[in-house]
Amino acid sequence: MLPASAIQLLDQLKKIIHNCKEEDFSRPLPVLSNSTFGQHVRHTLEFFLCLFDAKNEGVINYDNRKHDKFIETDSVLAISVIDSIQEFLSTQSEDFSVSFEANYTLNDGQLTKMPSSFNRELAYNIEHAIHHMALLKVAVKQSLNYIELPDNFGVATSTIRYQAGSNA
Repeated sequence: MLPASAIQLLDQLKKIIHNCKEEDFSRPLPVLSNSTFGQHVRHTLEFFLCLFDAKNEGVINYDNRKHDKFIETDSVLAISVIDSIQEFLSTQSEDFSVSFEANYTLNDGQLTKMPSSFNRELAYNIEHAIHHMALLKVAVKQSLNYIELPDNFGVATSTIRYQAGSNA
């Protein structure tokens, strides 16, 4: 169930990337504090890539993302990365244990380590993606309004369910 939700969410992201003009993909946007559409896409995808790597490594550490400039400046590559993530997710039916690591200090302090699982981290990735998609939604509405947004883009499923219930 979780992989299917993530795949559907990534389909929405892929749709707006496909509709974004290449020059706008990497243009700093004031509404995003001068970060770019592509930087938010790259950031979102790299969290999923960390989860992909955890399948083989048994450890997930989002601090160790690659910060790949090519993903954030090339929309075709970003779509290709989404396709790869979706392919991985479509074959992943079993939960597995991973060790979560993070440094929550501003210096090179001690790593916090705790047990986690693929499903727990995938749920986190879904919520994280929704957060960045909500930011992209603001950017589209303010600066890139030629991009058509899918219904409920950047909205949590719990909010969609709540809104549907309160409209009944």
